[in-house]
Amino acid sequence: MTSFIPWNSQPLDAWADKYAQGQFIDLDGHRTHYLEKGQGEPVLLLHGFFYDSYIWAENIDALAEHFKVYALDLWGFGYSTRERLDYGYPLFAHQVLLFMNRLGIERASLVGQSMGGGTAITFCVQHRPRVNKLLLVDPGGMPNPLPFTEKIFNFPVIGEFILSLNTNMARRKVLGDYWIHQQDLITDHYFKNVTRFQKIKGTSAVLLSILRKQFFDTLSDEIQMLGQLDVPTLLVWGREDKAIPVQRGEAMHRIVRGSRLTIFDNAGHVPNYECAAAFNQVAIDFLQE
Repeated sequence: MTSFIPWNSQPLDAWADKYAQGQFIDLDGHRTHYLEKGQGEPVLLLHGFFYDSYIWAENIDALAEHFKVYALDLWGFGYSTRERLDYGYPLFAHQVLLFMNRLGIERASLVGQSMGGGTAITFCVQHRPRVNKLLLVDPGGMPNPLPFTEKIFNFPVIGEFILSLNTNMARRKVLGDYWIHQQDLITDHYFKNVTRFQKIKGTSAVLLSILRKQFFDTLSDEIQMLGQLDVPTLLVWGREDKAIPVQRGEAMHRIVRGSRLTIFDNAGHVPNYECAAAFNQVAIDFLQE
């Protein structure tokens, strides 16, 4: 029987040497890990909170048959840096800008899930000429009350205690309560790959600092600005999303002029995983238009 490896315990470099599947670049002194596949027009994939680039495991190969795809680990996540930074949409948007500049990507389409969607919105209103299209998957940004579980993690000491427990229970509960609707899809294989990066030292501090900053739903002004820009935008939502309910997507759709809204039944906060084949086709069709 394999012994339990404590959360937040493994050196970043050693864990990355063992498990990282992509490449590394230095951006303003901060390490960024990313996956790169395919040929064609560039598409950047931006993961949400709790996840890293593995969130696109069921999508990246299908997209790479048509596009040059880059899946980033945002700072603080995956195998990117764990430095003490001012984590939030402005920082992540700056990371995307540095990444594009470093790789010589003049324009790209952005695909962002949850926090990654909020990052894509922020980047687009700041750097409109650099964006071809936006595909936003259950994105953050609209006013949205904190789920009860997030409120618990925001209490000092309690959040640290829960994340330090030598058990998978808390993280599996978060996945099942707020992220994944089809419970049978939370397999041991999926859970292990989704949360592996959370074994790295410093990850718990990043997660708690982001939760306690409470910035996920603070893009009302930026979404209004996006609504005034001529950006082809597709909103994709899981009808059973409990983290950011579909009503937020309907409201965003009304604000963002010319946007489309596709809702997947029997899916929660990560429809690109729960309905991967259908999502991939919708994404390819939109990005190819």
